[in-house]
Amino acid sequence: MASSTVQGRSNSRWWAATRRRLAAITVDAPMHVRALVRTDEIWLAAIAVVVGVFSGFCVFLMDFLSHHFHFWFFALPKLGEGLSQQTHIDPMRAIFVPILGGAALGSVAWILGKYRITNIVDPVEANALYGGKMSLRDSFIVAMQTSFSNGVGGSVGQEAGYAQFGGGIASWIGQHLRLRRNDLRVLVGCGAGAAIGGAFNAPLCGAFYGIELVIGTYSLPTLTMVVIASLSGTLTTELLMDGGVRPLDVVLPTHTPGYAYPLAVLLGIIAGFVGIAIMRTVTSLEAVFRRTGVPVWLRPMIGGVVVGLLGSITPKVMASGNSSLHTQLAVIYPFMLAVALLVMKSTASAFSIATGFRGGLFFAALFMGSLLGRAYGDVAVLLPVAHGVPIGFYAVVGMAALATAIVSGTMTMTFLTLESTNNFSITIAVLMAAIAASLTVRRFFGYSFTTWRFHLRGETIRSAVDIGWIHNLTVGRMMRRNQYVTQETSEIVEFKAEFPLGRTQYVVVLDENQRYAGLAYPSEVHAPDAAAEESIQPLVRHRDDFLTPQATVKEAIRAFEKAECDVLAVIDGEESRQVLGVLTEQYALRRYSEELDQRRRELSGE
Repeated sequence: MASSTVQGRSNSRWWAATRRRLAAITVDAPMHVRALVRTDEIWLAAIAVVVGVFSGFCVFLMDFLSHHFHFWFFALPKLGEGLSQQTHIDPMRAIFVPILGGAALGSVAWILGKYRITNIVDPVEANALYGGKMSLRDSFIVAMQTSFSNGVGGSVGQEAGYAQFGGGIASWIGQHLRLRRNDLRVLVGCGAGAAIGGAFNAPLCGAFYGIELVIGTYSLPTLTMVVIASLSGTLTTELLMDGGVRPLDVVLPTHTPGYAYPLAVLLGIIAGFVGIAIMRTVTSLEAVFRRTGVPVWLRPMIGGVVVGLLGSITPKVMASGNSSLHTQLAVIYPFMLAVALLVMKSTASAFSIATGFRGGLFFAALFMGSLLGRAYGDVAVLLPVAHGVPIGFYAVVGMAALATAIVSGTMTMTFLTLESTNNFSITIAVLMAAIAASLTVRRFFGYSFTTWRFHLRGETIRSAVDIGWIHNLTVGRMMRRNQYVTQETSEIVEFKAEFPLGRTQYVVVLDENQRYAGLAYPSEVHAPDAAAEESIQPLVRHRDDFLTPQATVKEAIRAFEKAECDVLAVIDGEESRQVLGVLTEQYALRRYSEELDQRRRELSGE
């Protein structure tokens, strides 16, 4: 008996020691990995591979769900066929599935709005403002909403869910490994880029999506990591999806004639204006719903009605249009039919996004761009010198141009087109059209669809370039406590005795209620012409010039320029005006310069 008791105690001590060792490993492992990443970038590359694999699996999962939703809800003849490639579906299903699906989405949106305080952060916003920090739970919610929205026929693409899920997993891994801010931002770009690369079977497209849209800046170390992740994500989806996405079936010229280049540029300009019109339509519809007070839970049902009615006419306007793009890109539409499909698809997409269907306009923009290109090609072939280029050329160029106009990412869309068609003879024409579309949107609109929506919410970001450090570098963090304070009623003689020349350059002045009243400068008080005054009150300056602790360093610098002074008091608010400290222009500029230099070193890989 005594022997078994001793043995039991020994086992208990061994298990307790083992648990302590495991706990220590769990706590210390992230710090060890972070140290390895700091010393050798090969470890960050290894993490990027892991992120790419998970992102590829996310793409597979979302595609699996959306295909099964289409098969179940719309009674498709074969599992795996796309909804938009169908020539006909049951009109009753076409109408009522989006409506009932909208009711479910509206209920979820109402619940989330009731119990959530903050908005869900997407990869672009996370990298621009929060140093790459995202919520994995929120990302999973968005991904499931996106798959369901697409599954019930909503005219939206799944790319937003892909990027959100991939970026969310990358951010979760990076935060648990306690990576540095810049490494975490790169990892989020790896996750989003890998997901997009896997979705299109286009690793270079995915890599440049991560660079252009999610990270926002190019650098050789960053590009290397995102390419590695995108390759991993693409290979993962190929393995899970039996070869991945097929190339586009379209006839393209083996040699692009010279006259096709100006025609491609003109198509790019037209696509830019069409993209602006679509983005304006979406935001105008959202504004109408807000002004009319339509409840959040009811809006998706209204969108479902519009999508259902249009879908009962042709299924091509439903879902993302990706399957129709792959199976019918080579089909030549008469001009009026192409225009009619473009108007119907853009209307369905605008109502879907504006009413609350989760998803993006990436896939939809590709399909709409192909329709625009085919309509443009029907006119271009009538020109006496432009009859040698097939309609498929204009369809592909229009696809890249309109997607660039709406989503942005010139190189992203160019590589997507080339990798999807396996034809590099049209590279220059596609790139010229994408650049023309991008310049048109920047000149006449100034935003992509993502950044435009941020602008409407009051954010100042125009890309994923890291400006979050500016929001973190606030006046409250830079100010120092003030040591020199006096009353507004102080006499000149008292002030001179308390603050002789050389002791300080400025003094904070308070009124009788101990509220901020301005600044007094000893150099002015000690001047001969100030001796005629009895108190310092006439010499007090900057009564209405001050800073608040929430102001950013850029706002502080603008305040210094406006007040034309080199020091300002920091108060808690305009109403109470309680002095918290002071901030000098010299110190604010120095901290701003130091942070800019730190960002430069991070981008250059120093």
